Amino acid sequence: MSDRGEIVPRLRVFGVRAAIWLPTAVALLSVVTGIVNIGATNVSGPLAPYIPASIERTAGFTGAFTGFLMLAAVYGLRRRRRVAWFMTVLLLPVTALQGLAQSSAYSYPLVALSVLSLPTVLVNYRVFDRELSFSTTQFAALAAIVGAQAYGTIGTYVLRDDFANVQTALDAFYYTLVTASTVGYGDAAPTTQTARLFGMSVIVIGTASFAAALGTLIGPAIEARLATALGTMSDSQLELLEDHVIVVGMGDTTVPIIEELTEKHTPFVVVTRDPEKAQRLRERGVEVLTADPSDEEPLLRVGIERARALVAATNDDAQDAMAVLTARELNNDLVIVAAATERENEKKLRRAGADTVISPAVIGGHLLVQSAMGNREMEEVADRVAKAESEEDLAPEHED
Repeated sequence: MSDRGEIVPRLRVFGVRAAIWLPTAVALLSVVTGIVNIGATNVSGPLAPYIPASIERTAGFTGAFTGFLMLAAVYGLRRRRRVAWFMTVLLLPVTALQGLAQSSAYSYPLVALSVLSLPTVLVNYRVFDRELSFSTTQFAALAAIVGAQAYGTIGTYVLRDDFANVQTALDAFYYTLVTASTVGYGDAAPTTQTARLFGMSVIVIGTASFAAALGTLIGPAIEARLATALGTMSDSQLELLEDHVIVVGMGDTTVPIIEELTEKHTPFVVVTRDPEKAQRLRERGVEVLTADPSDEEPLLRVGIERARALVAATNDDAQDAMAVLTARELNNDLVIVAAATERENEKKLRRAGADTVISPAVIGGHLLVQSAMGNREMEEVADRVAKAESEEDLAPEHED
Protein backbone atom coordinates (compact mmCIF):
# COMPACT_ATOMS: atom_id res chain seq x y z
CA MET A 1 0.00 0.00 0.00
CA SER A 2 1.21 3.52 -0.78
CA ASP A 3 2.18 6.11 1.80
CA ARG A 4 -1.28 7.58 1.48
CA GLY A 5 -2.61 4.43 3.11
CA GLU A 6 -1.44 5.49 6.53
CA ILE A 7 -3.94 7.90 8.04
CA VAL A 8 -1.88 10.01 10.39
CA PRO A 9 -3.68 12.90 12.16
CA ARG A 10 -2.01 16.20 11.42
CA LEU A 11 -1.28 18.39 14.39
CA ARG A 12 -2.11 21.96 13.46
CA VAL A 13 -1.45 24.29 16.33
CA PHE A 14 -1.98 27.27 14.07
CA GLY A 15 -4.85 25.76 12.07
CA VAL A 16 -7.77 27.57 10.50
CA ARG A 17 -10.02 26.86 13.48
CA ALA A 18 -7.57 28.57 15.83
CA ALA A 19 -7.35 31.50 13.41
CA ILE A 20 -11.11 31.96 13.82
CA TRP A 21 -11.76 31.10 17.46
CA LEU A 22 -8.87 33.14 18.90
CA PRO A 23 -10.07 36.41 17.29
CA THR A 24 -13.57 35.50 18.46
CA ALA A 25 -12.30 35.31 22.04
CA VAL A 26 -10.46 38.62 21.53
CA ALA A 27 -13.67 40.25 20.29
CA LEU A 28 -15.68 39.04 23.28
CA LEU A 29 -12.98 40.10 25.74
CA SER A 30 -12.76 43.51 24.07
CA VAL A 31 -16.50 44.02 24.46
CA VAL A 32 -16.43 42.92 28.11
CA THR A 33 -13.43 45.04 29.09
CA GLY A 34 -14.88 48.00 27.21
CA ILE A 35 -18.14 47.72 29.14
CA VAL A 36 -16.32 47.32 32.47
CA ASN A 37 -14.24 50.44 31.75
CA ILE A 38 -16.98 52.41 30.02
CA GLY A 39 -17.09 54.95 32.86
CA ALA A 40 -13.34 55.61 32.79
CA THR A 41 -12.42 59.19 31.90
CA ASN A 42 -8.65 58.86 32.02
CA VAL A 43 -5.98 56.38 31.02
CA SER A 44 -3.53 54.66 33.30
CA GLY A 45 -0.66 52.34 32.62
CA PRO A 46 2.48 52.65 30.45
CA LEU A 47 0.76 54.54 27.61
CA ALA A 48 -0.80 57.25 29.78
CA PRO A 49 1.83 60.00 29.06
CA TYR A 50 1.41 59.59 25.30
CA ILE A 51 -2.39 59.61 24.94
CA PRO A 52 -4.18 62.96 24.33
CA ALA A 53 -6.85 64.05 26.79
CA SER A 54 -9.58 63.81 24.14
CA ILE A 55 -8.74 60.13 23.60
CA GLU A 56 -8.61 59.42 27.34
CA ARG A 57 -12.28 60.24 27.73
CA THR A 58 -13.24 57.66 25.10
CA ALA A 59 -10.93 54.83 26.19
CA GLY A 60 -13.76 52.81 27.74
CA PHE A 61 -16.53 52.65 25.15
CA THR A 62 -14.16 52.54 22.16
CA GLY A 63 -12.91 49.16 23.42
CA ALA A 64 -16.42 47.75 23.20
CA PHE A 65 -16.88 49.30 19.76
CA THR A 66 -13.65 47.68 18.55
CA GLY A 67 -14.89 44.36 19.91
CA PHE A 68 -18.05 44.59 17.82
CA LEU A 69 -15.97 45.42 14.75
CA MET A 70 -13.86 42.34 15.50
CA LEU A 71 -17.00 40.18 15.68
CA ALA A 72 -17.91 41.41 12.20
CA ALA A 73 -14.40 40.50 11.02
CA VAL A 74 -14.74 37.03 12.56
CA TYR A 75 -17.95 36.50 10.61
CA GLY A 76 -15.96 37.22 7.45
CA LEU A 77 -13.19 34.85 8.56
CA ARG A 78 -15.74 32.05 8.90
CA ARG A 79 -16.51 32.61 5.22
CA ARG A 80 -12.78 32.76 4.40
CA ARG A 81 -12.93 36.34 3.12
CA ARG A 82 -9.62 38.05 2.40
CA VAL A 83 -10.98 41.46 3.42
CA ALA A 84 -11.92 39.99 6.82
CA TRP A 85 -8.34 38.73 7.20
CA PHE A 86 -6.96 42.24 6.58
CA MET A 87 -9.54 43.73 8.96
CA THR A 88 -8.58 41.25 11.70
CA VAL A 89 -4.86 41.92 11.25
CA LEU A 90 -5.52 45.66 11.63
CA LEU A 91 -7.84 45.31 14.63
CA LEU A 92 -5.74 42.92 16.73
CA PRO A 93 -2.98 45.50 17.43
CA VAL A 94 -5.74 48.02 18.22
CA THR A 95 -7.33 45.72 20.81
CA ALA A 96 -3.91 45.09 22.36
CA LEU A 97 -3.19 48.83 22.60
CA GLN A 98 -6.63 49.50 24.05
CA GLY A 99 -6.00 46.82 26.66
CA LEU A 100 -2.73 48.52 27.62
CA ALA A 101 -4.43 51.91 27.68
CA GLN A 102 -7.24 50.69 29.95
CA SER A 103 -4.63 48.99 32.14
CA SER A 104 -7.02 47.13 34.42
CA ALA A 105 -7.11 43.59 35.75
CA TYR A 106 -9.70 42.78 33.08
CA SER A 107 -7.67 44.14 30.16
CA TYR A 108 -4.42 42.17 30.58
CA PRO A 109 -5.92 38.89 29.28
CA LEU A 110 -7.11 40.90 26.27
CA VAL A 111 -3.56 42.05 25.57
CA ALA A 112 -2.12 38.54 25.87
CA LEU A 113 -4.81 36.97 23.68
CA SER A 114 -4.46 39.69 21.03
CA VAL A 115 -0.71 39.09 20.84
CA LEU A 116 -1.27 35.32 20.59
CA SER A 117 -3.95 35.66 17.91
CA LEU A 118 -1.97 37.84 15.51
CA PRO A 119 0.65 35.24 14.41
CA THR A 120 -2.06 32.58 14.22
CA VAL A 121 -4.04 34.71 11.79
CA LEU A 122 -0.94 35.70 9.83
CA VAL A 123 0.27 32.15 9.16
CA ASN A 124 -3.16 31.24 7.77
CA TYR A 125 -3.05 33.97 5.13
CA ARG A 126 -3.52 31.57 2.22
CA VAL A 127 -6.62 30.00 3.76
CA PHE A 128 -8.62 33.23 3.59
CA ASP A 129 -8.44 33.66 -0.16
CA ARG A 130 -12.02 34.46 -1.13
CA GLU A 131 -12.65 37.89 -2.52
CA LEU A 132 -15.60 39.85 -1.25
CA SER A 133 -18.27 39.98 -3.93
CA PHE A 134 -21.54 41.86 -3.57
CA SER A 135 -24.82 40.86 -5.08
CA THR A 136 -26.85 43.56 -6.80
CA THR A 137 -29.07 43.93 -3.73
CA GLN A 138 -26.12 44.11 -1.32
CA PHE A 139 -24.30 46.65 -3.46
CA ALA A 140 -27.45 48.77 -3.75
CA ALA A 141 -27.98 48.62 0.03
CA LEU A 142 -24.39 49.65 0.74
CA ALA A 143 -24.51 52.48 -1.78
CA ALA A 144 -27.85 53.65 -0.37
CA ILE A 145 -26.53 53.83 3.21
CA VAL A 146 -23.34 55.67 2.22
CA GLY A 147 -25.20 58.00 -0.12
CA ALA A 148 -27.95 58.79 2.39
CA GLN A 149 -25.45 59.48 5.16
CA ALA A 150 -23.34 61.70 2.90
CA TYR A 151 -26.43 63.56 1.64
CA GLY A 152 -27.68 64.21 5.16
CA THR A 153 -24.30 65.18 6.61
CA ILE A 154 -23.35 67.60 3.84
CA GLY A 155 -26.81 69.14 3.66
CA THR A 156 -27.10 69.58 7.43
CA TYR A 157 -23.66 71.19 7.64
CA VAL A 158 -24.46 73.61 4.81
CA LEU A 159 -27.76 74.52 6.54
CA ARG A 160 -26.25 74.51 10.04
CA ASP A 161 -27.50 78.04 10.73
CA ASP A 162 -31.06 76.69 10.34
CA PHE A 163 -30.52 73.98 12.95
CA ALA A 164 -30.25 74.15 16.72
CA ASN A 165 -27.07 72.69 18.22
CA VAL A 166 -25.44 71.93 14.85
CA GLN A 167 -22.13 73.69 14.48
CA THR A 168 -19.55 71.16 13.23
CA ALA A 169 -19.38 68.37 10.64
CA LEU A 170 -19.58 65.86 13.50
CA ASP A 171 -22.80 67.47 14.68
CA ALA A 172 -24.18 67.19 11.14
CA PHE A 173 -23.19 63.52 10.91
CA TYR A 174 -24.77 62.87 14.31
CA TYR A 175 -28.04 64.55 13.30
CA THR A 176 -28.20 62.54 10.07
CA LEU A 177 -27.52 59.25 11.85
CA VAL A 178 -30.14 59.66 14.59
CA THR A 179 -32.68 60.97 12.06
CA ALA A 180 -32.18 58.26 9.42
CA SER A 181 -32.28 55.52 12.08
CA THR A 182 -35.56 57.04 13.45
CA VAL A 183 -34.02 57.50 16.91
CA GLY A 184 -34.34 61.28 16.99
CA TYR A 185 -33.09 62.42 20.41
CA GLY A 186 -34.34 65.96 19.78
CA ASP A 187 -31.16 67.74 20.87
CA ALA A 188 -30.40 68.76 17.26
CA ALA A 189 -33.49 70.05 15.48
CA PRO A 190 -34.43 72.23 12.47
CA THR A 191 -35.58 75.76 13.25
CA THR A 192 -36.72 76.97 9.80
CA GLN A 193 -39.10 75.69 7.11
CA THR A 194 -36.18 74.96 4.76
CA ALA A 195 -34.42 72.90 7.42
CA ARG A 196 -37.64 71.01 8.23
CA LEU A 197 -38.18 70.11 4.57
CA PHE A 198 -34.59 68.93 4.35
CA GLY A 199 -34.99 66.90 7.55
CA MET A 200 -38.07 65.20 6.10
CA SER A 201 -36.06 64.17 3.04
CA VAL A 202 -33.36 62.73 5.31
CA ILE A 203 -35.99 60.64 7.12
CA VAL A 204 -37.40 59.21 3.87
CA ILE A 205 -34.04 58.47 2.22
CA GLY A 206 -32.36 57.26 5.40
CA THR A 207 -35.19 54.93 6.43
CA ALA A 208 -35.27 53.35 2.96
CA SER A 209 -31.49 52.74 3.02
CA PHE A 210 -31.63 51.16 6.47
CA ALA A 211 -34.51 48.91 5.37
CA ALA A 212 -32.51 47.72 2.36
CA ALA A 213 -29.51 46.98 4.56
CA LEU A 214 -31.69 45.03 7.00
CA GLY A 215 -32.89 42.82 4.15
CA THR A 216 -29.32 41.90 3.18
CA LEU A 217 -28.61 40.88 6.79
CA ILE A 218 -31.75 38.78 7.23
CA GLY A 219 -31.26 36.95 3.93
CA PRO A 220 -28.22 34.86 5.01
CA ALA A 221 -29.91 33.99 8.31
CA ILE A 222 -32.97 32.68 6.48
CA GLU A 223 -30.67 30.69 4.17
CA ALA A 224 -29.00 29.04 7.17
CA ARG A 225 -32.40 28.14 8.67
CA LEU A 226 -33.55 26.60 5.40
CA ALA A 227 -30.30 24.64 5.12
CA THR A 228 -30.89 23.13 8.56
CA ALA A 229 -34.51 22.29 7.76
CA LEU A 230 -33.54 20.58 4.49
CA GLY A 231 -30.77 18.53 6.10
CA THR A 232 -27.96 20.36 4.31
CA MET A 233 -25.03 22.43 5.53
CA SER A 234 -24.61 26.17 5.20
CA ASP A 235 -21.58 27.59 3.40
CA SER A 236 -20.05 28.81 6.67
CA GLN A 237 -20.21 25.29 8.14
CA LEU A 238 -18.68 23.74 5.04
CA GLU A 239 -15.83 26.25 4.99
CA LEU A 240 -14.73 25.26 8.51
CA LEU A 241 -14.11 21.63 7.55
CA GLU A 242 -10.41 20.77 7.76
CA ASP A 243 -8.42 17.54 8.15
CA HIS A 244 -11.70 15.64 8.09
CA VAL A 245 -13.08 12.39 6.69
CA ILE A 246 -15.64 12.40 3.89
CA VAL A 247 -18.19 9.57 3.96
CA VAL A 248 -19.94 9.22 0.61
CA GLY A 249 -23.36 7.59 0.35
CA MET A 250 -25.45 5.80 2.95
CA GLY A 251 -25.72 2.03 3.34
CA ASP A 252 -25.73 -0.73 5.93
CA THR A 253 -21.95 -0.44 6.34
CA THR A 254 -22.05 3.34 6.69
CA VAL A 255 -23.83 3.34 10.06
CA PRO A 256 -20.99 1.67 12.03
CA ILE A 257 -18.50 3.88 10.18
CA ILE A 258 -20.30 7.00 11.42
CA GLU A 259 -20.50 5.57 14.95
CA GLU A 260 -16.76 4.79 14.93
CA LEU A 261 -15.81 8.26 13.70
CA THR A 262 -18.09 9.85 16.30
CA GLU A 263 -16.60 7.81 19.15
CA LYS A 264 -13.07 8.78 18.11
CA HIS A 265 -14.09 12.47 17.84
CA THR A 266 -12.83 12.55 14.24
CA PRO A 267 -14.33 15.41 12.20
CA PHE A 268 -16.33 14.06 9.27
CA VAL A 269 -19.11 14.92 6.85
CA VAL A 270 -21.55 12.66 5.02
CA VAL A 271 -22.54 13.24 1.40
CA THR A 272 -25.71 11.41 0.39
CA ARG A 273 -28.36 11.90 -2.26
CA ASP A 274 -31.17 10.59 -0.01
CA PRO A 275 -32.92 13.56 1.71
CA GLU A 276 -34.72 11.34 4.25
CA LYS A 277 -31.50 9.70 5.44
CA ALA A 278 -29.84 13.11 5.46
CA GLN A 279 -32.55 14.48 7.73
CA ARG A 280 -32.21 11.54 10.15
CA LEU A 281 -28.46 12.10 10.30
CA ARG A 282 -28.96 15.80 10.92
CA GLU A 283 -31.29 15.00 13.83
CA ARG A 284 -28.46 12.93 15.34
CA GLY A 285 -26.10 15.88 15.06
CA VAL A 286 -24.18 14.55 12.04
CA GLU A 287 -22.92 17.06 9.48
CA VAL A 288 -24.46 16.05 6.14
CA LEU A 289 -24.75 17.44 2.64
CA THR A 290 -27.63 16.29 0.45
CA ALA A 291 -26.11 15.82 -3.01
CA ASP A 292 -24.80 13.21 -5.43
CA PRO A 293 -21.35 12.13 -4.12
CA SER A 294 -20.22 11.18 -7.63
CA ASP A 295 -20.44 14.82 -8.78
CA GLU A 296 -17.49 17.18 -8.44
CA GLU A 297 -19.39 20.17 -7.01
CA PRO A 298 -20.55 18.50 -3.74
CA LEU A 299 -17.08 17.07 -3.07
CA LEU A 300 -15.53 20.49 -3.61
CA ARG A 301 -18.09 22.05 -1.27
CA VAL A 302 -17.18 19.64 1.55
CA GLY A 303 -13.50 20.56 1.18
CA ILE A 304 -12.04 17.48 -0.50
CA GLU A 305 -8.78 19.37 -1.04
CA ARG A 306 -8.44 19.75 2.76
CA ALA A 307 -9.76 16.31 3.73
CA ARG A 308 -7.75 13.59 5.44
CA ALA A 309 -9.55 10.63 3.84
CA LEU A 310 -12.65 9.52 1.94
CA VAL A 311 -14.68 6.40 2.73
CA ALA A 312 -17.07 4.87 0.18
CA ALA A 313 -19.17 2.12 1.76
CA THR A 314 -22.66 1.95 0.28
CA ASN A 315 -24.47 -1.15 -0.97
CA ASP A 316 -23.84 -0.17 -4.60
CA ASP A 317 -20.31 -0.87 -5.86
CA ALA A 318 -20.97 1.02 -9.12
CA GLN A 319 -21.97 4.13 -7.21
CA ASP A 320 -18.92 3.79 -4.96
CA ALA A 321 -16.64 3.42 -8.00
CA MET A 322 -17.98 6.64 -9.53
CA ALA A 323 -17.51 8.52 -6.25
CA VAL A 324 -13.97 7.15 -5.85
CA LEU A 325 -13.07 8.07 -9.44
CA THR A 326 -14.33 11.64 -9.00
CA ALA A 327 -12.55 12.02 -5.64
CA ARG A 328 -9.24 10.78 -7.04
CA GLU A 329 -9.41 13.28 -9.90
CA LEU A 330 -10.02 16.14 -7.46
CA ASN A 331 -7.33 15.17 -4.92
CA ASN A 332 -4.58 12.81 -6.02
CA ASP A 333 -3.06 12.66 -2.51
CA LEU A 334 -6.28 11.79 -0.70
CA VAL A 335 -6.51 8.49 1.21
CA ILE A 336 -9.49 6.62 -0.26
CA VAL A 337 -10.96 3.51 1.36
CA ALA A 338 -13.80 1.56 -0.27
CA ALA A 339 -15.97 -1.35 0.83
CA ALA A 340 -16.79 -3.89 -1.90
CA THR A 341 -20.19 -5.55 -1.70
CA GLU A 342 -19.19 -8.10 -4.36
CA ARG A 343 -15.77 -9.67 -4.20
CA GLU A 344 -15.22 -9.44 -7.98
CA ASN A 345 -15.54 -5.63 -7.77
CA GLU A 346 -12.44 -5.18 -5.57
CA LYS A 347 -10.09 -4.77 -8.55
CA LYS A 348 -12.50 -2.34 -10.23
CA LEU A 349 -12.58 -0.13 -7.13
CA ARG A 350 -8.79 -0.14 -6.98
CA ARG A 351 -8.58 0.83 -10.65
CA ALA A 352 -11.01 3.66 -9.94
CA GLY A 353 -8.51 5.07 -7.43
CA ALA A 354 -9.12 3.45 -4.03
CA ASP A 355 -6.00 2.89 -1.93
CA THR A 356 -7.63 0.19 0.18
CA VAL A 357 -10.57 -2.05 -0.71
CA ILE A 358 -12.18 -4.21 1.96
CA SER A 359 -15.04 -6.67 1.53
CA PRO A 360 -16.96 -6.79 4.84
CA ALA A 361 -19.18 -9.62 3.57
CA VAL A 362 -16.22 -11.81 2.64
CA ILE A 363 -14.44 -11.18 5.94
CA GLY A 364 -17.63 -11.76 7.93
CA GLY A 365 -18.39 -14.95 6.01
CA HIS A 366 -14.91 -16.30 6.66
CA LEU A 367 -15.17 -15.64 10.39
CA LEU A 368 -18.61 -17.25 10.58
CA VAL A 369 -17.50 -20.40 8.74
CA GLN A 370 -14.37 -20.77 10.86
CA SER A 371 -16.44 -20.39 14.01
CA ALA A 372 -18.94 -22.97 12.77
CA MET A 373 -16.08 -25.38 12.07
CA GLY A 374 -15.01 -25.21 15.69
CA ASN A 375 -12.36 -22.48 15.63
CA ARG A 376 -13.10 -20.72 18.92
CA GLU A 377 -10.52 -18.00 18.30
CA MET A 378 -12.58 -16.30 15.58
CA GLU A 379 -14.72 -14.38 18.08
CA GLU A 380 -11.57 -13.12 19.76
CA VAL A 381 -10.17 -12.07 16.37
CA ALA A 382 -13.39 -10.18 15.57
CA ASP A 383 -13.27 -8.40 18.94
CA ARG A 384 -9.62 -7.50 18.42
CA VAL A 385 -10.35 -6.04 14.99
CA ALA A 386 -13.33 -4.05 16.31
CA LYS A 387 -11.31 -2.55 19.18
CA ALA A 388 -8.01 -2.05 17.33
CA GLU A 389 -6.51 1.43 17.47
CA SER A 390 -3.36 0.60 15.44
CA GLU A 391 -1.61 -2.24 13.61
CA GLU A 392 0.07 -3.31 16.85
CA ASP A 393 -3.35 -4.02 18.37
CA LEU A 394 -4.03 -6.56 15.61
CA ALA A 395 -0.87 -8.56 16.27
CA PRO A 396 -1.51 -11.87 18.08
CA GLU A 397 -0.52 -11.99 21.70
CA HIS A 398 2.42 -14.31 22.48
CA GLU A 399 3.01 -15.84 25.83
CA ASP A 400 6.46 -15.44 27.32
